[in-house]
Amino acid sequence: MKEEKMKRLISFGILASTVLAFASPVLAQTVFVSTQLRPIEEATVVREELLQDVGKVDYVVEEPPQFAVRMEAERQAGKHTVSVVGALHGELSPLADKDQLEPLDDLATKLAAAGMPQSVLDLGKLGKSNQQYIPWMQATYVMAARKEALEYLPAGADVNALTYDQLIAWGKKLQEETGQPQIGFPAGPKGLMARYFQGYFYPSFTGGVVRTFQNADAAAGWEKLKELWTYVNPNSTNYDFMQEPLAAGEVMVAWDHVARLKSAISASPDDYVVFPAPAGPKGRGYMPVIAGLAIPKGAPDAAGATKVIEHLTTPDVQLLTASRVGFFPTLNVQLPEDLDPGVALLAGAVTATQASKDALISLLPVGLGDKGGEFNKVYMDAFQRIVLQNEPIADVLKAQGATMTKLMTDTKAPCWAPDAKSDGPCPVE
Repeated sequence: MKEEKMKRLISFGILASTVLAFASPVLAQTVFVSTQLRPIEEATVVREELLQDVGKVDYVVEEPPQFAVRMEAERQAGKHTVSVVGALHGELSPLADKDQLEPLDDLATKLAAAGMPQSVLDLGKLGKSNQQYIPWMQATYVMAARKEALEYLPAGADVNALTYDQLIAWGKKLQEETGQPQIGFPAGPKGLMARYFQGYFYPSFTGGVVRTFQNADAAAGWEKLKELWTYVNPNSTNYDFMQEPLAAGEVMVAWDHVARLKSAISASPDDYVVFPAPAGPKGRGYMPVIAGLAIPKGAPDAAGATKVIEHLTTPDVQLLTASRVGFFPTLNVQLPEDLDPGVALLAGAVTATQASKDALISLLPVGLGDKGGEFNKVYMDAFQRIVLQNEPIADVLKAQGATMTKLMTDTKAPCWAPDAKSDGPCPVE
């Protein structure tokens, strides 16, 4: 009897504490769900450094597909647990399309006065009249090489203005001189290789991403990539972050997201050069990555969410973010002279990319909702079949083009840059 009574008391205690946790703003935490800064090292920096002095915040990381599912489930149930979200421009767009985000015009006005460029702020409107998200941090993808690789650059090549032909010649020379393929790509299960195809390879060779998926320019580009791949370390299909194989000396030249090169370059800044990705016949494709902060409608702690956003967009925290995780400020702040030399190298390559005469911007996919993973898979399957399995290019592009067409039709996603605008779903021509 005593035992039964004790169990009831314990159960009641758990229930009461749970109710109090949800009912009391003193006990509740501001739940911050983010698709960015997911790796354990980065998430630890967010929790222990970037969110210091901002109150009780529960920083939860989720893969983009799970994030989309979670936000849709909360919308449909009308029961909200998330107060602030951090995600990429294209991941926030579907939430804005369903009218799921609180307007943040007052915050945007304050940040414009604090030095956030209007062009960056306008991205956060997602084409609507109100501010849907606040630009949080920005990044892109670059190439890095160990300095000793530079002696094998082809004659006349400028590392800051490489072409694909020069990269291939460089890879060939490196392999001949060292006996090993020395170029690396993050083509592993958690690598960002799909972004290489969408932001770099396809724009550089075809001038588009979806419309041009299976055209003659695309076929010629895949032929060129097959040639390049003969000088790529075969372990690339296992690499998720290129900072590790670079630091270990497994490769001498690599392409990746700036945050996924940072630890190697920051550890030995004097050993590396960092530079823009190569150009193809249509230009030097590159993908600027803008992550934003937004407040979902129905957020249980909108005041706490506002406080988090204001905190993460102060100059000091923006600079701390750059130095600790390699994502750069959206505020127009001067990077300090004593900035981590590795981060300074990465920042220089980002600036060089943006300033390239042949720069061709490719935006992150927009309008795919929770189908972003399927979109990535179209490119990765084409890569597997054409480059790794040596299937006929025309056959693969036709099959994958049909998959792409169905995906665009199902999602009704219109074209985004660099593809020309479309009235309806973006067509595969």
